Amino acid sequence: MNGGRIERVLIVGGGTAGWMTAAALSHAFRGQPLQVRVIESAAIGTVGVGEATVPHIRHFNAKLGFDEADFITRTKATFKLGIEFRDWGRLGDSYIHPFGAFGQEIGGVPFHQHWLRARAAGYAPPLEDFSLPVVAARRDRFDHPSPDPADVRSTFSYAYQFDAGLYAAYLRAYAEERGVVRTEGRIVEVAQRPEDGFVAAVVLESGERLEADLFVDCSGFRGVLIEGALRAGYEDWTRWLPCDRAVALPCAIAGPLTPYTQATAREAGWLWRIPLQHRVGNGHVYCSAFTSDDEAERALVDQLESSPLAAPNRLRFTTGRRRKQWDRNVVAIGLSAGFLEPLESTSIHLIQLAIGRLLDFFPDGSWDPLDAAEYDRLMQLEYERVRDFLILHYHATERADTPFWDHCRTMTPPDSLRYKMELFRERGAVVNYRDGMFLEPSWLAVYLGQNILPRRHDPLSGKMPDPVLRDALGTLADRYRQAAEAMPRHAAVLQRYAAATR
Repeated sequence: MNGGRIERVLIVGGGTAGWMTAAALSHAFRGQPLQVRVIESAAIGTVGVGEATVPHIRHFNAKLGFDEADFITRTKATFKLGIEFRDWGRLGDSYIHPFGAFGQEIGGVPFHQHWLRARAAGYAPPLEDFSLPVVAARRDRFDHPSPDPADVRSTFSYAYQFDAGLYAAYLRAYAEERGVVRTEGRIVEVAQRPEDGFVAAVVLESGERLEADLFVDCSGFRGVLIEGALRAGYEDWTRWLPCDRAVALPCAIAGPLTPYTQATAREAGWLWRIPLQHRVGNGHVYCSAFTSDDEAERALVDQLESSPLAAPNRLRFTTGRRRKQWDRNVVAIGLSAGFLEPLESTSIHLIQLAIGRLLDFFPDGSWDPLDAAEYDRLMQLEYERVRDFLILHYHATERADTPFWDHCRTMTPPDSLRYKMELFRERGAVVNYRDGMFLEPSWLAVYLGQNILPRRHDPLSGKMPDPVLRDALGTLADRYRQAAEAMPRHAAVLQRYAAATR
């Protein structure tokens, strides 16, 4: 440090978290005297097995100046309008959690209140008929949203499904062009200052000692610095999110190139399907207390749409979060900060959010403890609100056909989630917060998709006579259907991008 300024940042670990952090720092501090180095070992594999994302990733890419066509081509990405959930509420159920709104306000009353009233009267079309991204996804259609708020095509957003390894390489090239230095090596020792426990340096197998002012721990589940050295502690959430293992297995594309991710509930967990341009990412997230590793792998292999392209990649994890994600001069980002299973594609969003918070509270040599305290407070809120949304999927089930689902159905949820569920059951009100990535349409998708129905609807929705409301719903559903059918095929949009970058 020079005059209290942070001059050297050392990122421990590459992968998606490490290279997103490096790329963001190299962009934010371009032209300033900040040295950024990434320590990465080719001998240590990354967890990334194909990533599905949420729309926030587009803002991250845009901030770095990425051209979408180039990004799509080089990461073998596809577009994503939402996530389809199969067999979660009941066997045979299917609903899509969309990146977009359901309907539009009528007379200042939320659309879902009118729909609930129509449903009770027996004339409501399916809820998904009023979500453009769902109607488009069901038809394998995609187009970019309209910037005109009066256009029905402005009512949705989108994300990506991409190869995590290719995305890390894309970010690495960007960061290295801006001065980030990569060092190959494995850490064998962490040196701490005796007076306060701050990390002073890491020592590699080669004997090289690397010092820095700020250390960012992107070392994955191991948490080499945040836990291995600083013992920040971990808050275990497996009593609510019991899945503790996963097996991933890519295969060749034989099914549709869908603009959405699929999550299919199984006997003791769930299966994912993430279609990319060059392959399909598949995986099985499961609870080892209710099924064996071999049974879980067999269930995954049996439903593959084509032959596997690699050996199975088995993972073990504990859902939860680090008690401190910023401790002294170490900030944990990615899996080292916590792990909430991939059910709603939140991993990269939490990385992105952590990077943004780090930039908001970027320290100087005074190491004001308020910076770390506020960072931890905000990240704790985000993790807990994502946690509650994930628990909702498991707990809001009527399934009792297997011991696993009966356990999820009957478990006691956190008080924060129980409050949200009771408020919705009472009158269809959705709890909204200033902080928290999941907004009203997301909660509605899961509540109603998994058969949680309010006892009553907003009485203000009764101002519109039934015949008028019936006609209004029919007209609105037609608008969404026509807009979706006018969109190009998802595969055609990808082909157009590929042709543009040749």
